[in-house]
Amino acid sequence: MAPRDPVGRDRALPDRVVLLGIRHHGPGSARMVAAALEAVRPEVVLIEGPPEGDALLEHLPSLVPPVALLLHDEAEPSAAAFWPFAEFSPEWRALTWARANAVPARFFDLPAAASLGAEPSEPRAVVDPLGVLAEAAGFDDPERWWEDVVEHSAGADPRALAGAVAEAMTALREEFADEVDERTLRREAHMRQSLRKALKETEGPVVVVCGAWHVPALGALPPATADAALLKGLPKRKVSGTWVPWSHGRLASSSGYGAGVDSPGWYAHLWECAERGDAVPRWFARAASVLRAEDLPASTASAVEAVRLADTLAALRGRPSPGLSEVSEAALAVLCGGDEVPLRLVHEKLVIGERLGEVGEGVPRSPLAADVARWQRKLRFPPSLEGKPYRLDLRKDNERERSKLLRRLEVLGVPWGRPDTTSSLGTFAEMWQVRWDPGFAVALGGAARHGTTVEAAADRVLCQRARDADRVAPAAEVLSTAVGCELPIAVLAARSALDRCAAAATDAVELLGALPDLATTVRYGSVRGTDPELLRVALHGLLARGAVGLPLACKGVDDETAERALVAVNGADDAARLAADEEHQAVWRRALRSLVGMPDAHGLPTGRATRLLWEAGELDTAAVAARLHRATSWNGGTASGATAFVSGFLRGSASLLAADARLFDLVDEWLSGLAPADFDDALPLLRKAISDFSPAERRLLGDRVLGSSASSGVVSGEWDEAVAERLAAHVRALLAGVSA
Repeated sequence: MAPRDPVGRDRALPDRVVLLGIRHHGPGSARMVAAALEAVRPEVVLIEGPPEGDALLEHLPSLVPPVALLLHDEAEPSAAAFWPFAEFSPEWRALTWARANAVPARFFDLPAAASLGAEPSEPRAVVDPLGVLAEAAGFDDPERWWEDVVEHSAGADPRALAGAVAEAMTALREEFADEVDERTLRREAHMRQSLRKALKETEGPVVVVCGAWHVPALGALPPATADAALLKGLPKRKVSGTWVPWSHGRLASSSGYGAGVDSPGWYAHLWECAERGDAVPRWFARAASVLRAEDLPASTASAVEAVRLADTLAALRGRPSPGLSEVSEAALAVLCGGDEVPLRLVHEKLVIGERLGEVGEGVPRSPLAADVARWQRKLRFPPSLEGKPYRLDLRKDNERERSKLLRRLEVLGVPWGRPDTTSSLGTFAEMWQVRWDPGFAVALGGAARHGTTVEAAADRVLCQRARDADRVAPAAEVLSTAVGCELPIAVLAARSALDRCAAAATDAVELLGALPDLATTVRYGSVRGTDPELLRVALHGLLARGAVGLPLACKGVDDETAERALVAVNGADDAARLAADEEHQAVWRRALRSLVGMPDAHGLPTGRATRLLWEAGELDTAAVAARLHRATSWNGGTASGATAFVSGFLRGSASLLAADARLFDLVDEWLSGLAPADFDDALPLLRKAISDFSPAERRLLGDRVLGSSASSGVVSGEWDEAVAERLAAHVRALLAGVSA
């Protein structure tokens, strides 16, 4: 049974305690806190946050917000949590005021050791205090109500404002006492214990800065034994931490941070303009600048008119000054001409914002994180929140080192860069999309257990993956990754794992499926400082064993297995041409011929093998025509078997097929001769076959189909009007450049 909410019981607080109920990351609350501290001049400031962060407060002078306090379990670094702060966060203002005035500041919430790695509790409905108060005041938007009451309350007496917030929250806590969960009660018990300690240690004023919802629970002190009972049995862990750069985007509620805000960029703007009182005009000046930077029209006259419209909207709605809703509506109507697209740009750039905080060199960090920072400086590769493309020439030392760093970090679960595989740049160049996420700090904390440097940690992870590999494809993938990371020990471990898995494998499709990765690795091995012959020997071994077993692996299999076999045949053929020597290329071609001649082999891989041999010049048009005719005449066979063969044969490019009239006519004659039911059954496979054709190839085939149909009078015999219409629709789709 959950403990009872202790609000309103026992002795009241001494008058020297000032409770400042705030909204996390609210500039109005930040102004209230700053003004209250100046007026009260306390001897100690208690701030909502984990006590383990106290040891890190000495580094405040070297921080530029937004930043976050990162705490993690030393035994399990991936069990971590963030406590973010912006320049306009009330807690940050309290910390900086205390620092500037040589006043002790302490975090007094429940220790992080009690919550890190804890199992999440059962979800339950929790009251939204702002929503209830806003509704009572006649507002349908809690954000707008809070803005009017607090965020736009410049000049109000800070203690009176804090008292009004406390009074409203006390009424809510009394009405919704049953909605307060056990964890909140424990947090508040720890807050009261910390407050008791501060009262014993000081004789002067004590200021408490905490979420407004907690203020009523701190307005009276029950017996200390009651709070001690609530805190009994909490888990204990050894916790370490640091400060990490944060961003406005991560502060947004959409980032997943529970105490986030929808508009951190807007709140930062309000804070920065608080003294000047010109927030709205400056906002529209910035919005116009953002639009002009994207070559969108946004004149100074339009910005002035937008200011007037925002002021008018606020007056009509009875608001003290324009809020975000008014400036957004004015921007949409005047600056954006009613177009939502440029307004979204303003929202991303200004309402949310792109500011990234900074952490000084003296702030403690894990050796691994320090090594990442060292490499970023050395390679002139600074982290940025904006995605940026990089073309890396691997023949240049600095760019090759950048590639290694990105690949090694990816192994450690830090995907700072993602390779762009859509661009073909040859052997010596790579394209990357690079974007830093402040959340990578947790991944780096978790990866710190693997090593103190990026190189050592990535090497250890890959060696472990090699030991864990139990199939050929994963082992080949580890080998490819190790070569890309240029980690010789991991390369040898992965090479041994590949040999071990290949020796145990009996499935030819599995063996052949590992070849594409391995062929790419062979091709790039010399660029990465790995002997390509060491890798080529492995490729030849897999190719030879897979080639021997391929024909039988395609005999008597179901459609799903046949599709896997077709993909393996495609990949193996590319790999053989890319990286195998002439002897093993010949071995592969013999395997394809054996598959083509194998009775009862599934049509998909058999048709594809026929096509590959034709393209390689191993089969001439007459031989292919005979094979196609035999497959599509299906004497004693099935229509589905013929469809599978034709589908496999069509996979790939359409150019050669369109250029060879004899083969084209054979396929066209077979398709035109299908009975209606067989035509319906054939379409799914045929659609998949032509999905690889380029739009130009589809148009070419469509023209050929229409010409052939018109000259031969295709709609005859067993073809009825419905079937003819389906064929016409299929042709129209081909002409339009999409599969039907």
